[in-house]
Amino acid sequence: MQTSAAQATQVSFDAAPDGAQAASQVLIIGAGPVGIRAAQDLVQRGLQVTVLSTEVVTPYNRVRLTPLLGGDVQFSDISLLEQKDSDLPYALHSGQRVVQVDPKAKLVTTASGAVWPYQTLVMATGSYAFIPGIPGRETPGVYTFRTADDASALIARSISSRHVAVIGGGLLGLEAARGMRQRQCKVTVIEHESHLMPRQLDQVAGAQLSKNIEELDVTVRTGVAVKEILGEDRVTGLMLSDGMRVDCDTVIICTGVRPNIELARQARLHIGAGITVNDQMQTSDPSIYAVGECAEHRGQLFGLVGPGYAQAQVAADTISGTPGTFEGTAPTTKLKVIGAEVFSVGAIEQLEVQANVRSHVWHEGDLYRRIFIDRGKIVGALAVGKWDQASRVQDAVQQGATVYPWMLYRFRKNGLIWPVTEDAAADMPDSATLCNCTGVTCGQIRGAMTGGCNTPSEVSAQTGAGTVCGTCVPLLAEMIDAGAKPQPMPLWKSVLGFSTLAALIALVPILLGYVPLPTSYDADSLRVWLWQDNIVKQYSGFILLSLTVLAFGIGLRKRFRFMDRLGGFDGWRLVHIGIGLGALAGLLAHTGFNMGSGWNLILAVFFIGAILIGSVAGLATGGDHELRARHIGTARKPPRKLPTWLHILTLWPLPVLILFHVLASYAF
Repeated sequence: MQTSAAQATQVSFDAAPDGAQAASQVLIIGAGPVGIRAAQDLVQRGLQVTVLSTEVVTPYNRVRLTPLLGGDVQFSDISLLEQKDSDLPYALHSGQRVVQVDPKAKLVTTASGAVWPYQTLVMATGSYAFIPGIPGRETPGVYTFRTADDASALIARSISSRHVAVIGGGLLGLEAARGMRQRQCKVTVIEHESHLMPRQLDQVAGAQLSKNIEELDVTVRTGVAVKEILGEDRVTGLMLSDGMRVDCDTVIICTGVRPNIELARQARLHIGAGITVNDQMQTSDPSIYAVGECAEHRGQLFGLVGPGYAQAQVAADTISGTPGTFEGTAPTTKLKVIGAEVFSVGAIEQLEVQANVRSHVWHEGDLYRRIFIDRGKIVGALAVGKWDQASRVQDAVQQGATVYPWMLYRFRKNGLIWPVTEDAAADMPDSATLCNCTGVTCGQIRGAMTGGCNTPSEVSAQTGAGTVCGTCVPLLAEMIDAGAKPQPMPLWKSVLGFSTLAALIALVPILLGYVPLPTSYDADSLRVWLWQDNIVKQYSGFILLSLTVLAFGIGLRKRFRFMDRLGGFDGWRLVHIGIGLGALAGLLAHTGFNMGSGWNLILAVFFIGAILIGSVAGLATGGDHELRARHIGTARKPPRKLPTWLHILTLWPLPVLILFHVLASYAF
């Protein structure tokens, strides 16, 4: 194939020669993020892979075209490839526009006439910018914003442009507006729906977003359509459906995308809105797979890179002989558009009109949040403005988590579903999404770390997290920093030993009962001396009371800072457990583990219960490092937290019960 001189300056990889090529085990059409991810996953499984790219530039992250347009990054910063072309583990051929797929012969033909045999074909053809039939759409000065070439053309245009009109107030339109505004162009956004981002936001949220955007000197017009693009030799303005004219010299059409399905149509594969696939990402031809924006799974198209990555992994699993299953994901948007942070999860448009779905709203200042509940389960949510719980909400929607009445009360009162905590990325559950752009979960991050990835770049290369917008990279670094094997606490062996002994002694009256009283008097009997001598009983009772008060005092030591001079927390914790053992010995000496009845029985139950639960807390404390290594508890939510609080709760009734016991003993 011959390439032009202009193309030769951009091509990073050798174009394929004319004629037939050597057969590839797997041939991938498309070198977008999902196509490249499929190639990487397949190579890891030991397969020979060839990738055909229509574009003549190196594969890149389309999501990062906005910072490229705005001048925040260079093209090299958004490249999907870290290696040189000679180091790639798969064959990548640029400038190869596929014009025909022959499933029977298993051949792919490109525009240059080159023929590529395959054993398995993966179609990652993506989508194209949809341009509605607006009169004047062919006028010079009209652009789309979908590819690197589009971004390059707009960068050049921004030098001379003074007023840019963006047709479309969805994600892509707002991203284009943001990029051109950063280049100091005057920008007007026009959306024919009643509010911005109609697929992701409701009316109130869209209005709030419009207000935030207009504060940045971007004009927003909603509820009005573009009737005509004015101008003959160049764009001079827009005529709107309400009769108003918008003067501008540049128009960017961002009215959505459509899947590239023409090749599948010609190959007589089953198609709907996209290329129809099953749960294994196979098309109607079992040797042909489709992934990414071109694939239609269970009647749904996925326009985000995260689900595309999941589809690529499932396809790679199936091709390599270990079939996976793609279950689909709830549509999710979490990004910082021009003017505000925006979050949306779930099919908001459908949820708003479903009769069985109830919604709850919190609105304060520039912050707006709304959640959707279906029979007690959270099925969607949206927000304008920062929401620290957004990732947790996203995970809850994906898992179909239950939202209880008190959680709804909290949300309506302060906009929070869960109480404020100090949760860190390292404490998030495996199912939680860390990277919203790619859909990578915390479990996948931990799996990569277990496999030997020790730096953010290594984890990113393995999982794709942080390779799109980069906002999750600090969270990724936090997880890695906290990913070392948990270390044991000081004196952990002693804590375990004392706690085990306390638990065993506390179980004696529960499992074996009390020590029986003597049936006859024997002056030399220890049992008679302990439990029938009234003076000894008083002494043992006051000793037990003193130990209990001392245990309370040590438990409150952190309230009295002067006690810090008497030793560290670890040592005092061991002393506290030792006093608990002493209190058990005192209880045996005072009662022989005979619980009695009435108030005495209640006192004994709380006393034994407090020590038994405290010993469990001690076991969880001493074994904390082993438990967390097995993903039981976290550094912020240690395994000992619950038993410690239960221990405290069972301790607090003791002073009143002991007072009743002492008064009853002396009164009767």
